Amino acid sequence: MNRDLLRDRPRVRPDDRPRDVPGDRRRDLVRDLAAALAAALLVLVAVLVGDAVQHRDHSLFVGWPPVFAQWEPHVGPGTPAALAVAVAVVAYGPALAARLPWRALLFTAWGTAMAWTFSLALVDGWQRGIAGRLTTTNEYLTVIDRFHDIPATLRDFTHHILSHSPAPWPAHIAGHPPAATVTFVLLDRIGLGGGAWAGVWCITVGATAATAVLVTVRALAGEELARRAAPYLVLAPAAVWMGTSADGYFAAVAAWSVAFLALAVTGNRPRSAGLASGLLFGLTAYLSYGLTLFAVIAAAALLLGHRRLRPLPYVVAGLAVVPLVFTLLGFNWWEAYHLLITRYYEGVGGTRPYAYWVWANLACTALIVGPATVVGLRRSGAASARPELRDLRGGFRTAAPEPRLALLVFAALLALLVADLSGMSKAETERIWLPFAMWLLPACAFLPRPRAWLTAQAVLALLLNHLLLTGW
Repeated sequence: MNRDLLRDRPRVRPDDRPRDVPGDRRRDLVRDLAAALAAALLVLVAVLVGDAVQHRDHSLFVGWPPVFAQWEPHVGPGTPAALAVAVAVVAYGPALAARLPWRALLFTAWGTAMAWTFSLALVDGWQRGIAGRLTTTNEYLTVIDRFHDIPATLRDFTHHILSHSPAPWPAHIAGHPPAATVTFVLLDRIGLGGGAWAGVWCITVGATAATAVLVTVRALAGEELARRAAPYLVLAPAAVWMGTSADGYFAAVAAWSVAFLALAVTGNRPRSAGLASGLLFGLTAYLSYGLTLFAVIAAAALLLGHRRLRPLPYVVAGLAVVPLVFTLLGFNWWEAYHLLITRYYEGVGGTRPYAYWVWANLACTALIVGPATVVGLRRSGAASARPELRDLRGGFRTAAPEPRLALLVFAALLALLVADLSGMSKAETERIWLPFAMWLLPACAFLPRPRAWLTAQAVLALLLNHLLLTGW
């Protein structure tokens, strides 16, 4: 393991932050509230317009537009635990994030993110919230028996993508490269079969995404900003969909690919970190076609690194491994992707109106990242206008930490917007965009009064999970 990942550095005191004058604070507060209100209005309009469209022609194919969910107020065994985790993070999260040794902070963030995700999932109960999520009609576990001969199945994979093909794959299997399904096949082979193990796998691995983002922010923008972002990464409303969906697992793999790249371009071990980054980037592309857009976030990491060229050969070498293995086993990524486009428009993707989803998707994004992130993005824009960023003669490497973090966050936002404009992400973006959403959350490092904003994040997540029955 790269030692830079766990190495302790001098801890940051909350009082070390620069202070502004009262007039500036008031103006910023008004702008912050305006940004949060604009996001709330976007969600409200998406709900009202979506309800009208759904009642008119039933073309949205979601139960509670714009979210893939049903209105079902409920409580469950996870409710007390979720409340306890939320209160603990709001009360003690910012102080602990500022004072814990770095290594302890990473493991604490992972453990707390797991606790938050598990407790939210258990609001729906063990079977409905975790064990049964990946066993439904369109999910991965329904085709485990068809992978008894993995190489033969991979050679035949593209023949079952189209809806009218013989024995077509269920939606999620057809909609992803086979590494997603093969993951659960391999879990089954080692004795961890069934929905319960699959759910635990997705939550446990998915929770490490928060740790990976912390490692990246520290490497590229400094430890202080990483520490300030930590409580928001742990208490994200996105956890409602991280438990349980395979996209939480995808989010973690993609996040670690960027984290190792950040370590490779800033640390002392470009070989091992570069190889690990490339290997995970390759796996990411074979877990989800859309996550090839993580190249945008990777480009931002390269721009911010001071050793851009040295690790690249190792990144490329690692990147070739997974595609080479799947190609040799008979799976053609490009052919499958073009067949998927046809399958997408054969189904509800061809019926769902682009004119609604192209902006309603952004309302879904506002829900999964929460009001704090929306306000943090506004403040990121202000940080990117700092004088340090205007003089780029030394490159982005010489910019102050705040503009560097802003560049990373806006790279993720750009990738998300490209996915939105593509038309291949109509609805279900609260699940599909989890990998991108994790990289918007560090924008919360720019926020003052962390307890107030953390409370807003927790309340939103609890309301979503207790009022709606999500589909994933």
